[in-house]
Amino acid sequence: MAQKDKLIQCPCGKGSYLACCGVFHGDGANAPTAEALMRSRYSAYALGLGDYLMQTWHGSTCPESMDLSAEMRGGKWIGLTVKASQETGHKAEVEFVARYKPHVGPARRLHERSRFVQEGGQWFYVDGDLYDS
Repeated sequence: MAQKDKLIQCPCGKGSYLACCGVFHGDGANAPTAEALMRSRYSAYALGLGDYLMQTWHGSTCPESMDLSAEMRGGKWIGLTVKASQETGHKAEVEFVARYKPHVGPARRLHERSRFVQEGGQWFYVDGDLYDS
């Protein structure tokens, strides 16, 4: 891999992609924390990695399928801010704000408190509550 590829900024904003979320997307490593999983899921949305999103979604709430191309329609995820993260045993909550710029119109914010569960040493997204922005 070329040196410049190693320096590409991770969509989640926390370092180089290959050293951050790329480890989970490409190498199949499990995210060590719920916050790391949430960041990797944000990056997966930004990069159009629907298979990764499905693999990290808890079976009890996972949709049968998802079409990221239909959801994105020329837009772009433009930033992530983690506001709070709390793990209690095998459960966790992560509050974040994700910013998205649609192809047409003003940028939007998605403010969510997500719930996660750890099973067999792997964290999974369960669901979340959206805040009014």
